[in-house]
Amino acid sequence: MKKAGILLPVLVVAIVTVFSALFIVDERENVLVLQFGQVKQEISEPGLGFKIPFIQEVVRYDARILGLQTQPLEVTPLDDRRLVVDAFLRWRLEDVSRFREAVGVDGVRAAQGRMDRIMNAAIREVLGSVPSNTVLSEDRTSLMNRIRDLARREALSLGIDVIDVRLTRTDLPQENLEATFARMRAEREREAADERARGNEAAQRVRALADRTVVELVSSARREAEIVRGEADAERNRVYADAFSLDPEFFAFTRSMQSYERSLRGDNSTMVLRPDSEFFTFLRGDGMTQAILDTADAAAAEIARDPDSVRQRAPEPDAEEPDAVRELEAIIGN
Repeated sequence: MKKAGILLPVLVVAIVTVFSALFIVDERENVLVLQFGQVKQEISEPGLGFKIPFIQEVVRYDARILGLQTQPLEVTPLDDRRLVVDAFLRWRLEDVSRFREAVGVDGVRAAQGRMDRIMNAAIREVLGSVPSNTVLSEDRTSLMNRIRDLARREALSLGIDVIDVRLTRTDLPQENLEATFARMRAEREREAADERARGNEAAQRVRALADRTVVELVSSARREAEIVRGEADAERNRVYADAFSLDPEFFAFTRSMQSYERSLRGDNSTMVLRPDSEFFTFLRGDGMTQAILDTADAAAAEIARDPDSVRQRAPEPDAEEPDAVRELEAIIGN
């Protein structure tokens, strides 16, 4: 009984000692075995590990890729145009022993503070050597690669490998935004004014060309019209000349009748002319009077040659018209 009572505590102590000497290494971890603060063993392969119980201790570090978001940083490029920059960092442990020696017992938390300072220095150095337009252009990829390489060289002393660096934001400070926007608006307005000026110039050219074309077409049409009108007038004058040469008296009579028709057409036609005007030649009956006088002269000549035969052939005078007979006899007697 006494032996059983002694063996049981010894067995428990042995079991505890064995379990304290064993530890499991996960595939997502890097393990350091420390003895009195000194690194005795570095294990990166997953599996079962052993250590001296109560003397050695196990420190675990994450072997996966870690991320770090830097605080907003204000930088000044070559053109003195300040920018506010944020960056995102991807890193992992490259040398666990060196990392332990560099950061001590604080581990990843202390490493993040060190990496934040390294990133700020790299960003200032790289972005301060180029103009702001380069930072805001497609060349940002090359700038991020330069920042990554510079940060990697500094981080290797900590046992850290910098995998990638990305600039997540590149903006102007708030106090410079309004001035920048005003300058951008002024530039856009100037470009718009230039475009409007070029458009007005093109419009003026088109209008001038259209006006010139109109003038040319109208002038050509008028010239053709004058030519046709001149040819028509010449043909009309030729026809009038031919008609006049055939019978001048009939032509004059026809033209006079046409003039009477055009002048006296309508109910309110009024003309102020001299009574003896040539316009009234055919209206006064001068032609008829001349015919009567010619007939009278022929009759008087015949009566003078043979008065008796004329009196025998003459009809008896109408009693109702003695005045007309007397007038005719007076004309014949004269």
